[in-house]
Amino acid sequence: MMSLTSQLRSGSISSLRRRFFSVSSSKVLPSAKEALDKVPSLKDVTVAVGGFGLGGNPDTLMNALSEEDRAGGLTVASLTGGIDGRGLGLLIEKNKMKRLISSYVGENQILEKKFFGGELEVELTPQGTLAQRMQAAGAGMPAFFTPTGAGTIYANGGIPIKYKSDGSGTPEVESEPRVVQEFDGREYVMERALKSDVALVKAWKADTRGNLVFRGTAQNANPDCGMSGKGVLAEAEE
Repeated sequence: MMSLTSQLRSGSISSLRRRFFSVSSSKVLPSAKEALDKVPSLKDVTVAVGGFGLGGNPDTLMNALSEEDRAGGLTVASLTGGIDGRGLGLLIEKNKMKRLISSYVGENQILEKKFFGGELEVELTPQGTLAQRMQAAGAGMPAFFTPTGAGTIYANGGIPIKYKSDGSGTPEVESEPRVVQEFDGREYVMERALKSDVALVKAWKADTRGNLVFRGTAQNANPDCGMSGKGVLAEAEE
């Protein structure tokens, strides 16, 4: 697999990519900023972010991304919405994010304020479905069927994604109905693969060739996010 990885080792970060970075003997870079500089565009792109809650988060990369002048209008896919003042929270606070695709967003007050104030789009997705959408992108599958959400508002459409900014509490953008098909007498919802332009992941170990080892809670979504990305930036403990 042609890929380039990024690694955090004593303050160093290397960059992993599939298509758009040049291949070198070592993929280690000295900083998160230099790793982000390898990404051709950080404007109006989709970013997959690994981790769950406060575990396995690529905070060094996300903090650097929040300071990146080129970043804006981001669509971010992450299992959770993060917390105030850290990682994803900084991206939201500094208005770098346009839409968040996530399954749990209950611990970020800034996210709540911006969502109900019409400043941020939030696309709620069942957790396993979100992980599988990223896996499907890496496997070259355009879509798949799952029973999760069948027969609910999730499948029927109408979940608020964005509210009007006038304080009326009126949805401006709502989810569309999903394709539903019956197999063996049971309804299944069709889900499209979720491809990201770049994935930010946290690993336990990495070598100079971009091979990564995950352990513990860092295995939550980090491998899935890596599969979804055209390019990947990874920070590692060792």
